[in-house]
Amino acid sequence: MRDNQWHRRGAGVLMLAGCVFIADAWAHDASAACAEMRKINIGVSVAPPNVVHTTPYVAKELGLFEKYCIDASIIQFDGGGSPAARAAAAQGTALVSVQPVAIGRGVKVKQIWGLAPRLPQNYVVAADVKTAKDLKGKKLSAVGGGVGGLNWVMGREVLKTAGLTVDDAQFISAATAARLQGLVSGQIDGVMLHPEDVYLAEKMKPGLHSLVNFAELLPKHMFNAYGAANAWIEKDRPLMVDAVAAMIEANRVIYRDRDKVVPIMMQATGKPKEAVEFAWTELTKHCVWSVNTGFNDERTKWSIDNDVENGYIEADKKPTVEQVSDTKLADEAVKKTGGPVTIGKCTE
Repeated sequence: MRDNQWHRRGAGVLMLAGCVFIADAWAHDASAACAEMRKINIGVSVAPPNVVHTTPYVAKELGLFEKYCIDASIIQFDGGGSPAARAAAAQGTALVSVQPVAIGRGVKVKQIWGLAPRLPQNYVVAADVKTAKDLKGKKLSAVGGGVGGLNWVMGREVLKTAGLTVDDAQFISAATAARLQGLVSGQIDGVMLHPEDVYLAEKMKPGLHSLVNFAELLPKHMFNAYGAANAWIEKDRPLMVDAVAAMIEANRVIYRDRDKVVPIMMQATGKPKEAVEFAWTELTKHCVWSVNTGFNDERTKWSIDNDVENGYIEADKKPTVEQVSDTKLADEAVKKTGGPVTIGKCTE
């Protein structure tokens, strides 16, 4: 875990300064009106973040946290399933990505807002892999948590489409930042990549290609929901509501003003403009980011049932939808933003 001190690059600073000058001035006025600035840590599942994870950065740079009298620090984790992320969730030291499996295993946490309900990634493979059957005997990525981490879980889902199991391939653990380079260098033959990295991979090494789109393979899978320790939610519920409201507003800005948010995303991710713009187009087109609560009971139930089916949660310890997600808190946050909205075809 590390506090996010993402360094500012010269060109990015110039672009970003123009985008957020007015927002900074407005935020200063807003914070001056606050009785106190309440501190909170906002976790990000990947170091450095992917474009889909940049909502807290947008909220911070545009003064949206300050609008709600919040002094937010952004904390990066090397995988949402990493030991540090799990500890932060259980101990109540940061808002982090929470999955049903944690609750099913007895961790006293709950989801409070769906940042990105839909899976944004593709499974990208080497040129000689034409179908999922060709993954037998190949080296596949297990970055961001090793066995049980997201890349391992999704690699398993791809193998299942060909009647294969995790024992039919070799999974390689590494830091999340190494996943793109590992594929390009040939150290691994398959990896789950976000849109900006799909763009870069195909540019860097022609022949690399997408084998599976996960939103199509697992359309009901909940990708990323922020959550917190139950005790922390009970103790600081107004703070949670306001932090979520700030990020809901940020997501809406992301959909509505590409030119304002792309420089912020470039700075947070360290990715070039063309890759970030490609990702923004893909993510907004497929409604990956939420515009309201980000919750859907059917999606949550499917994710729980899928964890039980795959053996991640014991059947007799299966949590209910209500035990997994605090939809009322998310509803309160949406109300603070002025109520639900629809942007294009995006409604969640």
